[in-house]
Amino acid sequence: MNLNAAILDYCAQHSTPEPLILQELSRTTHLRVVQPRMLSEWSQGLLLQLLSQMIQPRYVLEIGTFTGYSAICLAQGLPANGMLYTYDVDDEALAIAASFFARCNRSSQIAAHCQSARQGAPTLGLTFDLVFMDGDKREYMQDYEMSLSLLRSGGFLLADNVLWDGKITEQAPANDKHTLTLQAFNDFVKNDARVEKIILPLRDGLTIVRKK
Repeated sequence: MNLNAAILDYCAQHSTPEPLILQELSRTTHLRVVQPRMLSEWSQGLLLQLLSQMIQPRYVLEIGTFTGYSAICLAQGLPANGMLYTYDVDDEALAIAASFFARCNRSSQIAAHCQSARQGAPTLGLTFDLVFMDGDKREYMQDYEMSLSLLRSGGFLLADNVLWDGKITEQAPANDKHTLTLQAFNDFVKNDARVEKIILPLRDGLTIVRKK
């Protein structure tokens, strides 16, 4: 079924409303960041929050912080002794994220790092219960393998933007590395016997993976 604007508005009106801090974060991102469309929006943010609250992860790894919207959502499911570790190489976006992390209700449970997750996360010596991948799409294969190696059996991995604005079903030109990598990534996960998986057509596509 094609979801028109009226249906999408109906869904939004019958869902938990977006918290004020996330509304402000969204406005700030659109005012200060060149590509604000990279920001998660509330339909996806609420799903991330609910999944985290269901899983109740002790440790969460996020690859790609941007301005912090998804991290704040994911942190809502942390138990009192839980931590979320988020990585990004964009120091300007991280500065915005840090200012909102400091004001959110989980401020002491979010640790942001300005470096590649593949460099930083393995040094933590942790086994993660939940991973959210939303970094450079050209590096999804490497991020996926690293994440699975750090994810506990029965843990969940979420990968964003896997439908890539509908380009995923098209013949991509040789110079479109983002689309080509995502096509290869989706095919790889489809055939990966180590995991159970589903792609949800929410916004730009969200893959949910459970490690066996």
